[in-house]
Amino acid sequence: QVQLVESGGGLVQPGGSLRLSCAASGSIFSINAMGWYRQAPGKQRELVVVITSGGRTNYADSVKGRFTLSRDNANNTVVLKMNNLKPEDTAVYYCYADGVYQRVWLAPQNYWGQGTQVTVSS
Repeated sequence: QVQLVESGGGLVQPGGSLRLSCAASGSIFSINAMGWYRQAPGKQRELVVVITSGGRTNYADSVKGRFTLSRDNANNTVVLKMNNLKPEDTAVYYCYADGVYQRVWLAPQNYWGQGTQVTVSS
């Protein structure tokens, strides 16, 4: 069984910074892409950023220039550094792993983390 374990998050003032980490654990052969989504109260879950195993990233326009995602393929981890946070960044942030192969001959699966709260408020 594969699990995504998230850490980080919390309360920060506008303009502040936070760091979110996500580690995929279990028997894993490879992961196509990892990233973060977020869901604010009363809104749909939306993409924040995703990174492929080759290092290609896709950022939401709302976070470009402020958020940076890095990935460690050997350890199946991603780290999201969030700078210049705004109140509209307040949401539950979910780690996502797309195309997880536990064995090369098995069909890939997708996984979600349990979510971590980020609150930006003065």
